[in-house]
Amino acid sequence: MSGSAVARNYAATLFELGVREESVERYGELIAGVSAIYEEESAFQRFLDTPRISMEEKKKVLRRTFEGQAPEVFIRFLMVVLERRRQRVLPGIAEAYQDSLDERAGRLRTAVTLPFQPDDALKAHIVGSLEERFGKQVVPDFRLDPAILGGLIVRVGDQLMDASLRRQLERLKWELI
Repeated sequence: MSGSAVARNYAATLFELGVREESVERYGELIAGVSAIYEEESAFQRFLDTPRISMEEKKKVLRRTFEGQAPEVFIRFLMVVLERRRQRVLPGIAEAYQDSLDERAGRLRTAVTLPFQPDDALKAHIVGSLEERFGKQVVPDFRLDPAILGGLIVRVGDQLMDASLRRQLERLKWELI
């Protein structure tokens, strides 16, 4: 099973627990926080990943760290992730969990690449057009890439819409050849 499939399975389990406990948003915040710490704090990552520290010691430290900060169900979920040595998938679990939250709320995350920094009016126009096209609330991530020359590139999940000048010039070049 690929890492992303494993992450999706764990995220689906956590999401189900969140629904049952009526804490879906809270669990999303918690798993995002744990994932961020795992990715950004190398000492925490080494602590969880090293086989020299016993599983019981790791669990003790995690329990002390999160007790009073997170619901018991969430702490037990983390313990299962740790027991099964899936801590390296925490960032993927957080991402898949956020995808589930977005789907439930009818949101669609997009990456919009432009050759220049857009003003608020252009951002609003792009978001409005995407919301009209997809029929969902769009949460854009605007990116800057001067290499595309003009136009824009929109990525929605695995779908890529490339309306960049660079792409059009490449297409024209191949047609002329």
